[in-house]
Amino acid sequence: MKILTRTSHWCLAGALVAICISAIARADTIEVVQTLRAGGCGAVMAVRNPLHHDVKLDRAAKRWAAGATLQGAVEQSGYTAQKSEGLHVTGSDSALMQQLRGSRCQGIADLAMVDVGLYQRGADKWLMLALPYVVPTLAQAPVLAARVLKLVNEARQRGARCGSHSLGPAPPVGLSGPLGDVALGHATDMARHDYFEHQDLSGHSPADRVRAIGYQEKLVGENIAYGPTTAEEVVKGWLDSPGHCENIMDPRFSQMGLAFAAGHTSKPGLYWVQVLAAPRG
Repeated sequence: MKILTRTSHWCLAGALVAICISAIARADTIEVVQTLRAGGCGAVMAVRNPLHHDVKLDRAAKRWAAGATLQGAVEQSGYTAQKSEGLHVTGSDSALMQQLRGSRCQGIADLAMVDVGLYQRGADKWLMLALPYVVPTLAQAPVLAARVLKLVNEARQRGARCGSHSLGPAPPVGLSGPLGDVALGHATDMARHDYFEHQDLSGHSPADRVRAIGYQEKLVGENIAYGPTTAEEVVKGWLDSPGHCENIMDPRFSQMGLAFAAGHTSKPGLYWVQVLAAPRG
């Protein structure tokens, strides 16, 4: 026996029928999402690029339905997201269309979203939409360094609370090419050899690495991080950590170098190095 559905999917009889029905239901629900996206939800500009169905997001939706947080569900699924959104709706496909056409349609019409996944249990449907994270190239390094510099100087301008200490405003720092080279060397070394320390595998400290390029320093500080994927995330992490925050807010520093390198382990993320210094004279 063969079953022909209205969406023209063929399925084998027996135990595979349930699996096929589930796949058809998923296809029908995702089709509703694609239709709304292409039509602009009746109120916003139509999105021409359809979402790509990703099975990892199916797993994420299932974990979310089981009680995991949205972020945790995505991370546990193996999908590396730069941005994600979840939608939980109940009812038939016609009811789904009405529910999603309302306020929730903004997420569906989000131009940034690329992939979609779905988990269905009875009349309940959990949709996951996401933008995959793409490791920035070295060509993007100047843009990220400039963004970090802006965020750091904004913090220095307004002052910050570093743990139990409130630190007042500090003069801005400027980007230094030589310090950026030092930062890149250490970030690349940590990424290549899979370690995370201020002291490198040769036993050199941040000050040693700065002196090695002929930089005449009066004071050197270094912040490192592993995992953040954006300039905003790494600066926020440093400001939320008392020691790193005090480095950023130290008024004696006048120059900064910033670099990142992609990790080579199974856990995605970037190694970030910020070198702060005050030159002699």
